[in-house]
Amino acid sequence: MPLAKLADVYPNYKEKIFEGEDIKKYSVYSLESEDKIGDVYDALIDEQGRFRYLVIDTGFWIFGKKVLLPTGRAKIDYGRNRVYTIGLTKDQAESLPKYDDDMTVDYDYEEQVRGVYRPAAATATTTTAPSYDANSYHYDKEPELYDANDDNHGRLKLYQERLIANKERSKAGEVAVGKRVETETAEVSVPVEKERVVIERTTPTSTKEVAVGEANFKDGEVARMEVYEETADIQKKAYVREEVSVKKEVESSTVDARETVRREELTVDADGRPVVEDTAGKV
Repeated sequence: MPLAKLADVYPNYKEKIFEGEDIKKYSVYSLESEDKIGDVYDALIDEQGRFRYLVIDTGFWIFGKKVLLPTGRAKIDYGRNRVYTIGLTKDQAESLPKYDDDMTVDYDYEEQVRGVYRPAAATATTTTAPSYDANSYHYDKEPELYDANDDNHGRLKLYQERLIANKERSKAGEVAVGKRVETETAEVSVPVEKERVVIERTTPTSTKEVAVGEANFKDGEVARMEVYEETADIQKKAYVREEVSVKKEVESSTVDARETVRREELTVDADGRPVVEDTAGKV
């Protein structure tokens, strides 16, 4: 898998890895001659998150050519903000393939880089460079090029991954509450009364003679009686049938996530019987 740039893998590398410092501002010197070679331009990370190369901008040393320096051939002096190259000569730097920002650092390109560093590494370790192909090669096979041991680094940091949970608020939908008018036919019964005139005429069973002058015969005499009746007075009136209030309630729930995280553990290999003391009490 191609290597990735430092900021692409660790966007906050200054705080999370270098305690606020920026390794890209470190100057690069030759360990043997103390001559300045250039400056750290970037770093390249493998798919496991491990540093494999420092990108060195050689500046005026080789006319601004950018080259790769394997981490095992670098010694970092954090106190002086410097990186020292181990066994890198000007002839080697000129032989290294040029690095460009827009290029892909793949196995073939790395083999060109390793081909320049292997003779010096083989001399230092009295080993010969083994042969690998793109499928079988692994950085652990060449520790002289990629091991970041205590001799080369004054400070060795162990990293681990953690799951960081954040929340994003987004609109899930919208609820509109309104009114509509529905019609229906309503029926109501109202009892009403009306008066009617009942005329009853009876014939006396006995004939009684009235006194002289008692009978008053008048033409046009009328008896009047008022007659009333009730009619239904039906009206429509509006009244409050129901009150509706609209509000929001927040329901809380827990979202569980599971991911595989990595952690680096310190390993100490001692040859012979040296006295090793770990201030953390883990050795």
